[in-house]
Amino acid sequence: MTTFDDQVRVRAERARQVALFRYRLIQDVIDVRLTSRERGRLVTAIAGREHDGPFGEKITVSRQTIDRWCRRDGFAGLVPQPAQVHPRTPAEVLDMAAGLKRENLARTATQIARILRASSGWSPSERTLQRHFERLQLHAPAPSTLAQTEVFSRFEADRPNELWVGDALHGPVVAGRKTYLFAFLDDHSRAVMGHRFGYSEDTVRLAAALRPALASRGVPASIYVDNGSAFVDSWLLRACASLGIKLVHSTPGRPQGRGKIERFFRTVREQFLVELSTPDSQPIGDLAELNRLFTAWVETEYHQRIHTSTGAAPLARWRATLPSPLPTPSPAALREAFLWSAHRTVNNTATVSLHNNIYQVDPILVGRKVELVFDPFDMTDVEVRHHARSYGLAVAFRIGRHAHPKARPEHVAIDPPPVGIDYLHLIGATHAAALGDRVNYAALTATTHPEHEQTPDRTEEQR
Repeated sequence: MTTFDDQVRVRAERARQVALFRYRLIQDVIDVRLTSRERGRLVTAIAGREHDGPFGEKITVSRQTIDRWCRRDGFAGLVPQPAQVHPRTPAEVLDMAAGLKRENLARTATQIARILRASSGWSPSERTLQRHFERLQLHAPAPSTLAQTEVFSRFEADRPNELWVGDALHGPVVAGRKTYLFAFLDDHSRAVMGHRFGYSEDTVRLAAALRPALASRGVPASIYVDNGSAFVDSWLLRACASLGIKLVHSTPGRPQGRGKIERFFRTVREQFLVELSTPDSQPIGDLAELNRLFTAWVETEYHQRIHTSTGAAPLARWRATLPSPLPTPSPAALREAFLWSAHRTVNNTATVSLHNNIYQVDPILVGRKVELVFDPFDMTDVEVRHHARSYGLAVAFRIGRHAHPKARPEHVAIDPPPVGIDYLHLIGATHAAALGDRVNYAALTATTHPEHEQTPDRTEEQR
């Protein structure tokens, strides 16, 4: 069935529903047994209240409209006549749009228009596509309760890098594991400052998104985040304090001011994640490929399109008033900001313990509380500080753990290749060989199942 046939069928059904609604409304009015006065009171009552329309909407009907319906010739006269219009959009384009929508109902008209322009260089208007999908009853699935987000305010930062907003989004399953997207958005321009998909919603993956953002986009005055476990970890507060960034957490249950990044995540779901689940999309092999594709989408699509709220492309608006060259933290300052630290009291043997590791420190620090500063991925080198003064590197006395427990690797464990040895079958073969050399007493004493017994055809007496 062609798109035109679908449209005709849908329009006919809608017209029938409208006619049935009209008939139910006037069926008492057209009763020939009514007097003129009774009919008038009934029409007045019908025109004076709201009615559930044929498609669930609330409508009111005037007296003149009711009178006009009553003059129609039977039920057929109540059916709306189709408008005599000629489509200006080629049927093959509408067929392609409908196919894209059926392929993934979560695609919006905006996203489908973007796909059509990318593939053929032209697309009907978004409103035309919306009407087309409405006629075909191609509706997007109802959004989940968790995805519905209320926007609380219209606040906007006055300049770029005044405020970054950070949050995490649940991503697709890649290589059999759930992924999470950490992202930071500039509140003034809506440009994406940093992003990273990872396999865990933890501090290490958050740092993987934030550290490159600070290195390339500069240092914001403030960072606004929620109260997730990764955002309330002490390492983030230490990193912000080292770079002079004010860290602000939203009030639990009242996330005002985070509507912009929630809206960005909605765009990510509607324009990027939706394309990963279509039949024509290639499966994502690993995190590197997922991050590469997301970076390409951000830089070529999101950053270059005019934002509806600001009237400018996000990246262009972010660059508009920034100083040139952009001041960025030095590599040494950035490394210092993203070191982790822990406080320990030095015992009488001038040693401290840190996650099953024992370190020898300066004996002058015995009995004092010191700060141990280290790279979470390499705990062999630990710097000892006391009252902001460095006492050099601690001497590794016993190393039981080379990385911090929270510094889990990003790669997926690969199953080792099979060695080709089937232990149980080897045992079975050995047992069978042993049975060939001796009497199998178990077989001699086993009771034969009745259906396996062979009964002779006739006895000697029967013969």
